Amino acid sequence: MAIEYSHENIWFDKWRVDDAEREFYERKYLGGSGLGTLANQIAKARQEIQNSLASGGRGASGGGASADVLNRITKLEDDNSYLTKRVAALEQTIINLTNQIDSLNVSGAKTTTTSVSQKQPEKKPVAEEEDEDDDIDLFGSDDEEEDAEAARIREERLKAYAEKKSKKPGPIAKSSVLLDCKPWDDETDMKAMENEVRKIEMDGLLWGAAKLNPLAFGINKLSILCTVEDEKVSIDDLCEKIQEIEDYVQSVDIAAFNKI
Repeated sequence: MAIEYSHENIWFDKWRVDDAEREFYERKYLGGSGLGTLANQIAKARQEIQNSLASGGRGASGGGASADVLNRITKLEDDNSYLTKRVAALEQTIINLTNQIDSLNVSGAKTTTTSVSQKQPEKKPVAEEEDEDDDIDLFGSDDEEEDAEAARIREERLKAYAEKKSKKPGPIAKSSVLLDCKPWDDETDMKAMENEVRKIEMDGLLWGAAKLNPLAFGINKLSILCTVEDEKVSIDDLCEKIQEIEDYVQSVDIAAFNKI
């Protein structure tokens, strides 16, 4: 109800709207679930303002103030409707999340129970465990005896293998030697010289081909090939034996020496 004076307007019902607005914002920011009661109070305040306008709010200033209050109440009603829908959606979301968490907890508990039952080792009888403990040799005496026996057998086999390998004949080292036997003069019988040289016999010596090659002043030299085993025949000894044939041989030179 508004009374118009000459210089000011008095709004006697403003406290109702203030109380409704204050309660709305308290519920909005402090939390609560009385949105239905708030809507009722806003509707009641709207009705009272409308009644006030219909009965006595005929002044220009009073009518403008009441219209402003009505606009604010309309905005509050819209906000209240929006908050009601949001609260309902949040409640449904919380219910869905709670159901999902419960289902996950149940499935996790089943999986844990199954894994524990699978990993749990089979218990052996007490008697078998005691027998196994008795069979364990803490000092390892049997193992040491077996190791010593195995080492002895291994050493014997290695020794036998080494002896067998040492007895096995390896490749015989041989050399091919070309010797030049020089006579005293051109009257020396070269055929007789060759025969005397071939008479020399040594273990590991094998004589080969021979021919006469010119030396100087009509004198020829006897070039004779021989094959020798390096371990059995010394070329120096062979040359000394040939030089001992003093009737025919003046000197002996090694013309070629090749390993076979």
